[in-house]
Amino acid sequence: MEAGPGAFAYYELGEARLVRGEGVRVWDEGGREYLDCVAGTFNLVLGHNHPAVLAAVRGQLDDLVFASSSFRTEPTDRVMELLVEMSPPELTRVNLRSSGGSTANEGAIKIAQWVTGRRDVIVPFRGHVGQSVAATSYNGTSRMRAPFPYHLPGAVHVPDPYCFRCFYRQTPDRCGMWCVDRIEDFITYASSGSVAAMIIEPISGVGGNVVPPPGYLRRLKEFCDERGIILIFDENQTGLGRTGRLFAADHFGVTPHMMTLSKGLTGSGFPLAAILTEERLVGMPRSMHGFTYGGHTLSAAAAVVTLQEVRRPEFLAGVRASGAVLLERLRALRADFPCVGDVRGVGLMLGVELVEPDGARSPRLATALNKALYDRSVITRVSEHGLGNVIELRPPLVLSVEDAGLIADRFGEALETLRP
Repeated sequence: MEAGPGAFAYYELGEARLVRGEGVRVWDEGGREYLDCVAGTFNLVLGHNHPAVLAAVRGQLDDLVFASSSFRTEPTDRVMELLVEMSPPELTRVNLRSSGGSTANEGAIKIAQWVTGRRDVIVPFRGHVGQSVAATSYNGTSRMRAPFPYHLPGAVHVPDPYCFRCFYRQTPDRCGMWCVDRIEDFITYASSGSVAAMIIEPISGVGGNVVPPPGYLRRLKEFCDERGIILIFDENQTGLGRTGRLFAADHFGVTPHMMTLSKGLTGSGFPLAAILTEERLVGMPRSMHGFTYGGHTLSAAAAVVTLQEVRRPEFLAGVRASGAVLLERLRALRADFPCVGDVRGVGLMLGVELVEPDGARSPRLATALNKALYDRSVITRVSEHGLGNVIELRPPLVLSVEDAGLIADRFGEALETLRP
């Protein structure tokens, strides 16, 4: 029997077979054009096939494609130099021995455990640390852990700063920041008493685009400093201009003790990850954390161009401008569509939460809206790997104001299909 398209894939695939990409658009083999509002997998900050990135990679192909991370290369030296120049001044060291966000997060956790001699890791509810066995153990949702029989001990899960659905049933104006202060209770009663680190996405990605209230991250840094806990910002989605600032740390005015980066680091889809640390955290032997393709030379060449581009003030101003238009237009839809419970985000990291008439979470409507958007050639994602109730929008950062308006137009058309 003849196999159909995609028949040999282990997992389910969509029907479209993409053949070309440019900027915020991709085309399938039938010539249909799509607006890619998730930037590949949230990683194409410079969009598809950015010409400067491709030119750098082609040039590097002629010289050296790969070198072991035991050696220095010109691209990897330059990536580390640029990251230290661009990041908050306290972050002075760069570890490039990871190749993705999951392994970078694990590396940061290992460093914290090595330096402090402690074990446990605090992770917010809905927090997404990654997809490896170790990262899955730390993820802040049971759904990711349930199918697997063994998990690393030491994950301490605490309520996240999700004001729209506050765990403590408070409001930001009167809660006194319980979502920070009451972490102490979890340390006292739910941990081993030996807490090495807290890892948090400044704005949650997979967990529903939760934006913390003003002052939360600053209060959290103070909390960790007082207890000798290493605070790690997972900026795999929020970094490299996504918030309209170089890093979410800049947007919120808070410097973590460590920061992890991957996804957008190479601009147009080459694998590379980095762990940035304070000077005092240097010391874990290199043999304790390293991967074959960590610090990949070809990817580093792409990263150099990407870092030089996203640091330009004009580039970041463009992200803020297009993000402001899209956020305002999406928020305006709430008046006509009660199923839109909340619209939140910063820069071009936005989320639209779908609710039932009684205000309950509505994965049903989120799934239907995601499909209606796809039917209108807009590619989005549903939170929690397709099982949540938030439509995630993370378009490439080269999105124009005009295309932001086009996305909003099609969003309104798609919402019309959800009317009873």
